[in-house]
Amino acid sequence: MIRQPIVAVLGHVDHGKTTLLDNIRGTKVASREAGGITQHIGATEIPIDVIKAVCGDQIKNLKLTIPGLLFIDTPGHEAFTTLRSRGGSLADIAVLIIDINEGLQPQTIESINILKQFKTPFVVVLNKIDRIRGWKDVGSKSFMKCLAAQPEEVKSVLENKMWDFIGRFYEFGFESLRYDQIKDFTKSIAIIPASAKTGVGTSDILMLLAGLSQRFLEKRLDIDLEGPAKGTVLEVKETIGFGTTLDVIVYEGTLRCGDTIVVGGSNGIIQTKIKALLKPKPLDEIRDPRFKFDTVESVTSAAGIKIAAHGMDEALSGSPLIAAQDDIEEASQQILDEISKFRISCETNGVIVKADTLGSLEALVGTLKNAKVSIRKADIGDVNKKDIIEAISVSEKNPLDAMVLAFNVSVSEPLAMAAEQAGIPIISSNIIYKLIEEQQALLETMKKEREERKKMGVIMPGKIQIMPGYVFRHTKPAIVGVEVLGGVIRPRLDVINSKGMKVGSIKAIKERNDFLKIAKKGDQVAVSIEGPTVGRQIQEGEILYIDMPKSNIDKLKELELSPEEDEIVIYLSNLKKKDLFAGWVNGD
Repeated sequence: MIRQPIVAVLGHVDHGKTTLLDNIRGTKVASREAGGITQHIGATEIPIDVIKAVCGDQIKNLKLTIPGLLFIDTPGHEAFTTLRSRGGSLADIAVLIIDINEGLQPQTIESINILKQFKTPFVVVLNKIDRIRGWKDVGSKSFMKCLAAQPEEVKSVLENKMWDFIGRFYEFGFESLRYDQIKDFTKSIAIIPASAKTGVGTSDILMLLAGLSQRFLEKRLDIDLEGPAKGTVLEVKETIGFGTTLDVIVYEGTLRCGDTIVVGGSNGIIQTKIKALLKPKPLDEIRDPRFKFDTVESVTSAAGIKIAAHGMDEALSGSPLIAAQDDIEEASQQILDEISKFRISCETNGVIVKADTLGSLEALVGTLKNAKVSIRKADIGDVNKKDIIEAISVSEKNPLDAMVLAFNVSVSEPLAMAAEQAGIPIISSNIIYKLIEEQQALLETMKKEREERKKMGVIMPGKIQIMPGYVFRHTKPAIVGVEVLGGVIRPRLDVINSKGMKVGSIKAIKERNDFLKIAKKGDQVAVSIEGPTVGRQIQEGEILYIDMPKSNIDKLKELELSPEEDEIVIYLSNLKKKDLFAGWVNGD
């Protein structure tokens, strides 16, 4: 039997995900959410008869056997990672919504990367075309009918914006075209211009999703509905009259009231019996229903369902859920294996990672490993005292790893203050790649600070060449123009020639009218050198080096130096060895 496809709706905050579904459902969920922004994952069933009614003649030639579409509305790209089934993404197909006037925003880019990572087929909706200057609303849900009624200048603006997006998607490795221009949907991403506010394009979106699902996902959707249920926990929350409940997507089999279910918890496996199954009505929202939930005896995949059962307080969002009969131990082990893939606890050095759901943790750990970031601990939940203590223990062995990465979780003010006092940075973000960027930037800063601390009290290597024709005074002191060939030079440092003989000390460095404390590679400056006379101890065109004792050279070998600085250190080291050997030969 064919189940309904699971459609994930993704996109940047306020680009119109929930508003689009509101238009299809005839609801006002978006207006009732805090700040108009989705706070929780929602699920809505759109029956096939509703799809046929909305699409009308657009699907008259399609033979549809799917019972409908199950839309999952996510509060952001990160929630998509919660939509997990054993072995991959729970979503069969996705809709990526983009504000046509704002372009690709950070969460849009993250969504594209995650869709690519999970190999999820998707279509693109370019929303808010009604905001294009001069756009005329003709009262149709069909984009093509609305486009035909637009002035030429509006068509031109829309065409230019389309090509901009086609170019951007090409940068991510995707070929894309406006949906009506595609000949092979296996090679090109379909782009649908739309207005979630007025409903333009909604019929085209439903037509494409139904048609593509029917044509390309039939094998995936053809499953045994009679077997034990498997699902994924979307959210764990309090429901009046039922206590802590689970919002679940059932993607396989049949779930029945009274079934024993096994689910992952923060402190191990939870086994319990279902007290009630609460199902939203068709076109209604599981997170914000207009009507009272229906209490049902069973539900078949694919469906969004609220489960009431004892002992759900510690259940993990993103955890697999299995309805078990005589195989409870086997089911428990399956879930433990799935959870343990991404919950890391080990003895090695590495960062501490905390995330809000199992799916988020999976995506974050995978991204960190790809960035070759060591992980000591990765777990679900808010940052706590143990996390800070663990980071402190890491700092004793490797200070560069001593940090906490907090994805979409809370950090209490007292804990943040304690971490700051202990020198443990906490990086918080709800965008995975931003979290990694900040971690990498902080790591580079810490490395530089560490190197600077090592350099304190150490004479850094320097190599200069006296520029021919730039002798401003021959002696007392000699003032010459030099180019810094490598490293740095500072006042009050001794200089030696290529034979290792001291020729004088740098008294001052000047660039035009300014005295400098330091000159770096590539700088051309005037230096005054106390001691030598040009033409005797030093010559035009001669190369000189900053002098230093052997103990200083040994310290430099422990630092991260540039190739030019390394070359200078090796040269000076060899000079010092020659001096030492000469001393032995002379009996010193």
